[in-house]
Amino acid sequence: MSHRSNRRDFLKTTSTAALAGATLPYWFTAESNRALGFQSVNSRPVLGCIGTGDRWHQVVGGALNHSDGVAVCDVDRLHMEQGRDKVKDIQAKKGKDATVEMYEDYRKLLDRKDIDVVTIVTCDHWHSKIAIEAMRAGKDVYCEKPLTLTINEGKQIRKVLQETKRVFQVGTQQRSEMGLLFLKAVAMVKDGRIGKVQKVTCDIGGAPGASEIPEAGIPAELNWDMWLGQAPMVKYRSKGSGGKYPHARTHYEFRWWYEYSGGKMTDWGAHHVDIASWALGIDESGPLSVEGVATHPCEFKDGHPLRDDCYNAATSFDVTVMCPGDVEMHIVSNSKDGNGILFEGTEGRFHVSRGNIKGKPVEDLKEKPLSEDLLSKLYKGKKPGNHMGNFFECIADRSDPISDVYSHHRAMTTCHLANIAIRLGRKITWDSKTEQIVGDPAANQWLAREQRKGYEIDVSV
Repeated sequence: MSHRSNRRDFLKTTSTAALAGATLPYWFTAESNRALGFQSVNSRPVLGCIGTGDRWHQVVGGALNHSDGVAVCDVDRLHMEQGRDKVKDIQAKKGKDATVEMYEDYRKLLDRKDIDVVTIVTCDHWHSKIAIEAMRAGKDVYCEKPLTLTINEGKQIRKVLQETKRVFQVGTQQRSEMGLLFLKAVAMVKDGRIGKVQKVTCDIGGAPGASEIPEAGIPAELNWDMWLGQAPMVKYRSKGSGGKYPHARTHYEFRWWYEYSGGKMTDWGAHHVDIASWALGIDESGPLSVEGVATHPCEFKDGHPLRDDCYNAATSFDVTVMCPGDVEMHIVSNSKDGNGILFEGTEGRFHVSRGNIKGKPVEDLKEKPLSEDLLSKLYKGKKPGNHMGNFFECIADRSDPISDVYSHHRAMTTCHLANIAIRLGRKITWDSKTEQIVGDPAANQWLAREQRKGYEIDVSV
């Protein structure tokens, strides 16, 4: 039997008990491949990278700490070539001179039997389809947030995950990193440090507006049809090469078009609403109702933008989410406290951001610190501190990572409902058990999206 077969069998059968039998510690670090259960270079997982644009450059280094990269894929040839060169360069610095293949079509990468793990760092509207097909191809998946563009896509991913039993980590790094500030915030709420929670405010910032973006020639290196995927076929638009991210319908700027993303509501909401939902416990259920107001760059009718030549995602918004227990969650584009999450309860309040956590309940931690047992329990019994390391630890013992599909789907449901409410301009009442909008058939149509022929997701829910 080849070392490749031995490695694949290892990845399929290694369990927590087996790791304990090998006298490994119960936690794993980002630096130690031995502690990840991969005892030699030949037992390390083999990695394929789907999407090698801007965000991927912040992801790939961590992945290659625990795996060996053999393939990259992107519909932009320049991104693909840069991705190949980066993987080769990182591995060369570690004494590895491996071949890295390039693919424009992600399905060819998924067809490779030697690839165990994939990173998916594409534009948002491609996440769900690629993730589903990757799981069905037997790959473990690390996918950047937001995982979905619609609520139905979350249900589809959840169903396939249950069928395939893959390990799936979503790239909501605030659960693991940022100095553990957000994990500490969740622990404080769970530990009753502010009494009964009454209100949570998630300030996720606003989005840019834009004037008319003219039609432009499709760059020779870009497969525009495949970049669009499920989204409608439209003309390519760009204001040219001025600045790092010229106004366009593609690459980084996709965030400001509802066809490809949910604007700031899902871009930063995937972080802050996720943490708030975790602290409140509604990552296991969901909201009761959602309503709000927003400003968009163009006029809308029945939820649809009336222009196709400018950004259309909300530039500012103020959304109220009613949660079980009579708790209010506010999702806003601007607050006096700035980007971050403000937790308010009957016995105190505190604010957490990526750079700080402050308030009297935080000061009180000096006299009465949080227990390590509580932090470990919140982090599913593993040592927190590295998001990618947590993913590969869970590949080894086949457990759920800290940012699992189930909790992420629930948090994103709140974000998607917020976008439905502000696009339609009315209150949305939600039944979290049936995962349906109550008493509003027209709004329920927004739980899914039309899929362009040839790019459909083949999962019934």
